[in-house]
Amino acid sequence: MAKNNRAAGSRSKADYGKLFLSTFQLSAFTFGGGFVIVPLMQKKFVEELGWIDQDEMMDLVAIAQSSPGPIAVNASILVGYHTAGIPGALLSTLGTVLPPFLIISIISVFYKAFRDNAVVSMAMWGMICGVAAVILDVVLKMVSDFLKKKRLVQVLMMIGAFIALRFFSVNIIYIILVCGLIGAQGSRKAGE
Repeated sequence: MAKNNRAAGSRSKADYGKLFLSTFQLSAFTFGGGFVIVPLMQKKFVEELGWIDQDEMMDLVAIAQSSPGPIAVNASILVGYHTAGIPGALLSTLGTVLPPFLIISIISVFYKAFRDNAVVSMAMWGMICGVAAVILDVVLKMVSDFLKKKRLVQVLMMIGAFIALRFFSVNIIYIILVCGLIGAQGSRKAGE
């Protein structure tokens, strides 16, 4: 566990406020989908606040990604629960869903004006480029972490999963289940 990670019961009101504001800010300024928020959450909760260590964050992201629902909300729930228990999960969820709710509500009122505006259209294309760069950065960091740990089985699983998805269009659910089973089998053998 991270050195600064205190038990959920010992969190102060300031910590709860920081958790809510952190997730609110991340969500308010994250465009392009749930995967974009992951590196920002890592930077905030691992590097800046020290509430979670890097391995725990990667575990939480894996669980969030393989759970039903949006990854940004799932990750926020898990990070909130991990750092501050049930109140933390509730606060981080509210902090994550409130900005998009407000933004979409406002945009829906002005949808026709936004839809036909050339400047808005170009801005959206620019955001897509930025989002692609952020997602690529996350992928490269994850691959780099796997390669640094020199765990051949995980690297082969990653390559196999990519090939299965990209070239054979294998359903992602099957890929996650198979990788989970291989990982569980590997941890069981390590425990023996």
